[in-house]
Amino acid sequence: MNTILIVDDSNTDSILIGAMLRSNFVMYAKDGIQALEIVASGQHIDLILLDLHMPLLDGFGVMAELNKLKNEIPVMILTNSDEIEKEIKGLELGAVDYIRKPLNILALNKRVDIQLKLIEATKNIKHNNKILEETVRLRTREVLKTNEITINALIRLLEIRNIESSNHSKRTQAMMEVLCKEIVGLDLPGYYLDEKQILDLIHTAPLHDIGKVGIPDSILLKKGKLNPEEFEIMKRHVKFGVEALEFGTSGETFKFDFIKTAKELIGSHHEWFDGSGYPNGLAGTAIPLSGRLMAIIDVYDALTSKRIYKEAMTHQEAMAILYEEKESHFDPVVFQAFLHMQMEILDIVKANSSKT
Repeated sequence: MNTILIVDDSNTDSILIGAMLRSNFVMYAKDGIQALEIVASGQHIDLILLDLHMPLLDGFGVMAELNKLKNEIPVMILTNSDEIEKEIKGLELGAVDYIRKPLNILALNKRVDIQLKLIEATKNIKHNNKILEETVRLRTREVLKTNEITINALIRLLEIRNIESSNHSKRTQAMMEVLCKEIVGLDLPGYYLDEKQILDLIHTAPLHDIGKVGIPDSILLKKGKLNPEEFEIMKRHVKFGVEALEFGTSGETFKFDFIKTAKELIGSHHEWFDGSGYPNGLAGTAIPLSGRLMAIIDVYDALTSKRIYKEAMTHQEAMAILYEEKESHFDPVVFQAFLHMQMEILDIVKANSSKT
């Protein structure tokens, strides 16, 4: 049974209207003040029938106060006036219908029934939306977990091949998180990242060199400097990494933001800001932001990590090299952001300090 609040200063009219709506539970308020008190008390009300002409506080005043309370109870106005201006004002204040007196029992019940059905339909929609939101939330969590498992499997593959260590993965993720926050804090056009984009960058950072699984050990583990022919083979790891993701998503890559971000990062982190990098010779902001961010993280971590062909550099030595390449290799904005996070970088390296 629905609850209807009748607000009318005429006791006779209130009783008559209540009798017309006898299939519902009816409450009464003798004026606008009492009506507001009933609503404010939190009593359940499905619909308000509000007389427009009342002393102390008229119907317009009641509706204005209800709006201040952010009340969502539908209001139908009752009036013996045929002034179109008043009808428009009532509707502008949020009334769902406007009924003129004297009331016709059939018309009143029909119009009230329509509003009650709309109320029920709205409740059903809200309920179904909650179910849908929960379903989406659970599905999103499942997708994120699947992504995490896939990423961890790929990282483990790199570790098994002795291409990267777990500490390297942790460092790149941690540095990417801090660098993204530094970039966002600058609040510059073209450098905006939302929370989802930042998470995608953090998760994909350890995969930047996944294509190296396709490079022969004789080149990957060579102790000396690569000759030009070997370096050309090494550069193929970018292409291999991008192709692996394209193959794994069966041509639907760009329907998934995570995969799109991973492809951009893998495919562009060896590009140089002056256009002298590889594989496509991109320059400036034509290089995806993900690649510009990963470029400086990758170079710094490579310099400060021990490899079969070299010892690890100190932070100061690595930063000196970054300074030398700042105008050719790195995005100036990203470089400055990286400078601002040096204390965080040292903390990250210390927390994952195997030098591998």
